[in-house]
Amino acid sequence: MDYQFKDIEQKWQQFWADNGTFKAEDKSAKPKYYVLDMFPYPSGAGLHVGHPLGYIASDIFARYKRLKGFNVLHPMGYDSFGLPAEQYAIQTGQHPAITTADNIATYRRQLDQIGFSFDWSREVRTSSPEYYKWTQWIFMQLFNSWYNKDADKAQSIAKLVAHFEQHGSAGINAVSDEEILSFTADEWKAFTNQQQQNELLKYRLTYLRESTVNWCPALGTVLANDEVKDGFSERGGYPVEQKKMLQWSMRITAYAERLLQGLDTIDWPEPLKEMQRNWIGKSTGASVRFPIPGTGSEERGAGDRSPATSNTNHATYIEVFTTRVDTIFGVTFLVIAPEHELVATLTTPEQKADIDAYIAATKKKSELDRMADAKTVSGAFTGSYVLNPLNGEKIPIWIADYVLAGYGTGAVMAVPSGDQRDYLFAKHFNLPIVPIIDVQNIETEADPTKEGTYINSDFMNGLDYKAGTAAVIAKLEAIGAGKAKVNFRMRDAIFGRQRYWGEPVPVYFKDGLPHLIEEDHLPLLLPEVDKYLPTETGEPPLGRAEGWKHPEGEYELSTMPGWAGSSWYWYRYMDAQNDKEFASKEAIEYWKDVDLYIGGSEHATGHLLYSRFWNKFLKDIDKVVEEEPFKKLINQGMIQGRSNFVYRLIDEMGRGTNTFVSHGLIKEYHTSPLHVDVNIVENEVLNIDEFKKWREEYADAEFILENGKYICGVEVEKMSKSKFNVVNPDDIIGRYGADTLRMYEMFLGPLEQSKPWNTNGIEGVFKFLRKFWRLFHNDAWEFGVTNAEPSKAELKSLHKIIRKVEEDVERFSFNTSVSSFMIAVNELTDLKSNNRAILQDMVIILSPYAPHICEELWTLLGNPAGSLSYAPFPKFNSAYLVEDEFAYPISINGKMKLNLNISLSLEPKAIEEFVLANADVQRYLDGKTPKKVIVVKGRIVNMVV
Repeated sequence: MDYQFKDIEQKWQQFWADNGTFKAEDKSAKPKYYVLDMFPYPSGAGLHVGHPLGYIASDIFARYKRLKGFNVLHPMGYDSFGLPAEQYAIQTGQHPAITTADNIATYRRQLDQIGFSFDWSREVRTSSPEYYKWTQWIFMQLFNSWYNKDADKAQSIAKLVAHFEQHGSAGINAVSDEEILSFTADEWKAFTNQQQQNELLKYRLTYLRESTVNWCPALGTVLANDEVKDGFSERGGYPVEQKKMLQWSMRITAYAERLLQGLDTIDWPEPLKEMQRNWIGKSTGASVRFPIPGTGSEERGAGDRSPATSNTNHATYIEVFTTRVDTIFGVTFLVIAPEHELVATLTTPEQKADIDAYIAATKKKSELDRMADAKTVSGAFTGSYVLNPLNGEKIPIWIADYVLAGYGTGAVMAVPSGDQRDYLFAKHFNLPIVPIIDVQNIETEADPTKEGTYINSDFMNGLDYKAGTAAVIAKLEAIGAGKAKVNFRMRDAIFGRQRYWGEPVPVYFKDGLPHLIEEDHLPLLLPEVDKYLPTETGEPPLGRAEGWKHPEGEYELSTMPGWAGSSWYWYRYMDAQNDKEFASKEAIEYWKDVDLYIGGSEHATGHLLYSRFWNKFLKDIDKVVEEEPFKKLINQGMIQGRSNFVYRLIDEMGRGTNTFVSHGLIKEYHTSPLHVDVNIVENEVLNIDEFKKWREEYADAEFILENGKYICGVEVEKMSKSKFNVVNPDDIIGRYGADTLRMYEMFLGPLEQSKPWNTNGIEGVFKFLRKFWRLFHNDAWEFGVTNAEPSKAELKSLHKIIRKVEEDVERFSFNTSVSSFMIAVNELTDLKSNNRAILQDMVIILSPYAPHICEELWTLLGNPAGSLSYAPFPKFNSAYLVEDEFAYPISINGKMKLNLNISLSLEPKAIEEFVLANADVQRYLDGKTPKKVIVVKGRIVNMVV
């Protein structure tokens, strides 16, 4: 029978499901291997052909590792909380849980029909209460922890309380808020419970703080930076503004150094690691306090312990962090963020209108836009000044949107002679530029890394960079105006969202303070609401829930962000049915971490950074055994869309007609390009009948053809519904089968590179599989293999492909394997090979790529009932690749006449005799006897006549 891929694939997908073929063992004498894909958000559109690329690669590797004798964990689940389902609920009134379940059903059907070897018994859904119970539990552990710098790890808040009770605040070296109290043990005990809890909130790893956020009024929620583009929400295109809100945050900054150092221990793409290094942004410099005149700080000294920012009415200085404190004598103005809490206090009545207008304009920009907009110079003068702590000079205070409140201190000291942006700002607003380093062309060579001898710098004159820096820091420390400091660009992570479809925060408020709910009350379930919109008074959607209240107070109305559930999910796969803990100690000690993680690079500074943070925290509290969650990570490239175009004829009046011009003729006409559905185009030829059916307005379309065909234009673009270039894997599988789709996606190019989808070559892959099937059948399509002894040529072909596939899979070069399979099958076809010993090994080698056809052939070969998934991978034998013959070029008087296969074991004299005895050689000699025969062993034979 010919290759009936539909029947074969349905049969084996059902077999795998019925028999739990890919269920990983919880314990095994085999070595473990954990292969993980970044789990998908189940959108309503389902999968297009670009989505499975990484899944196919990981599946090939997982299947290969099983054949190599590993106990493989290869799970799948769904990141199922999120804004799209909530927006659909707002529009339709349908509960997000229903939408999500429908979308998951579509994804599951599509994933199953591609033939993935997932262990579905471990499926997780982040929106399932059985799952988010443990997300809430981890939140509670973070709330009950603080970061001890001396121990360099998180510890229980109870340990901090015990220290306070015995020693007060003395000796505590913690990551905390800036404005913490100094107290004795007796003073701590005298505090009310309210005061104690207020102070502890300044140390907790998850805490409440007023933060500047991306607020989208139309969506009624805070958005992450990656959800905002050019000042508008990515979903819906609604305006986004900067707004201060009381938000839950997490002290990821406590782990900044460990997150940085950990990058050196993992096998990740270097560009991705560099993105994380830049996001963490470690810099060494100094903290400097610039006194505000009129507050008394200039008399008391900038080192006075009065708070600078906890009470804006009593602020005495502005603190900045700088990596070039040696340039302090070149400071000619200070810039603070428009959101800085001192702006209102520092703004004079004369400047208020300008400041208010500038702040209003800034609110329309996202933080990413503000950081990226390096060329535009803008700002506003507050009307106030600070003093240079070393020479007492008055320095004007400006606001500018390139300074962000959440980065560093929200203020920078501007040195226009040493920094390009400061220089442009100073030139734009006609502010002074004071040279401090003796370099040439200071106005055109503004460079913060410039080193030289200092001028106009008092005690620094004549010093070099290192000595100058040390001298300034010593001086600042002596007068209490500054100190050496290591700073990180990374900020604490905002953890709240004003949405419905997310994990409820397991917190209630009593007397204005947050308290955790009882652990045995987990999970705190999402309540039912009448609408999925904020309340009329501006509260988040959970404010609509009737009777949803803790016995002792009001529940938190925000929900967790999308990254919460994805920051620990790989552990749940280890023990997915456990209702006592997020995963058992035994399961975690066995699986340990993820050996191979495949997903998109777009998650570099979001999911991957937060996951590493939570993993390190769980390690600190002895819940997991590894510091890093993912040993090796591969970013798959993107499969781009291959868009097709038709060309509408434009009439003399400039109006579009219903006539379309073939691509090769458009230079002769005035046309306008239109996207056309790629599914009605094959090899760039438009199916005219289908085009007329595609849209009602094209039913009477006319065409100007070339050679009797309508040829479409082509362009590579992002795969998108709006460009009609989305290819549904269902269509490809229906026409060619899942095995063809799997092999073709790998064949398109290297896994890590982006490449366009092009169905023009898929027919070749399908023909390859059919040719492979034919090796096992005679001309009448009857199955038949022999048990004859394999020939040397067959063994050579087999062992070439064994070695090639091993090498390619281990280095994730799947595309080159597909080419090698085609060569091997061509060789075996030419050899008329139907030898069981050869073909059975070929089935095993190909099975990770094309599992369905291989399972069927494995059964037809008479193997015991079951799957070949755990058969041993064939062992490579290099002896079969040792050449024992060489095709010698035979030349006469320097002209090559023919090739002769001669044993490499023969010496030159024997080679000469063999050649002269050959009938074809004698024909070329035409009865002549060579005067000389030159033999170069393993190279050439040349006869001179």
